[in-house]
Amino acid sequence: MVTETVLSTAERKMLSEAGYANPAINYFLEKKYMGHLENADQVSQKIGSCGDIMKVYIKLGENDIIDDVRYEITGCAGAISAAMAVVDLVKGKTLDEALKINDGDVFKVLENIPEKKHHCIQLAVKTMHQGIEELKSGKN
Repeated sequence: MVTETVLSTAERKMLSEAGYANPAINYFLEKKYMGHLENADQVSQKIGSCGDIMKVYIKLGENDIIDDVRYEITGCAGAISAAMAVVDLVKGKTLDEALKINDGDVFKVLENIPEKKHHCIQLAVKTMHQGIEELKSGKN
């Protein structure tokens, strides 16, 4: 039986060799913002050009501050790491502040992912922006 540590080490090595930087690898392996969020104020979904599917759950706190966010993703390591980084960038921000988050901000957090996966960053940001816009417009 393969232990989780061995599997994690193997995945880390493969991702590193593919061009992912440590922050991106950590986001992928930890997946700390993955899953369903009960009582979300907004749930929105987007399908990327590559077929990856992202669903974002947004929960607001007082003064319309983003209190919690979760993603459900059917996609690759690039999509998962990008979405997890987006959550770190928007939590604690107002909706308008979160709308200012862009692809470059996410890339800086991830430090590096393979060039073929840059569209994953765009998908994560666009899904978040869509969720925020739909929340602001009252479309659930």
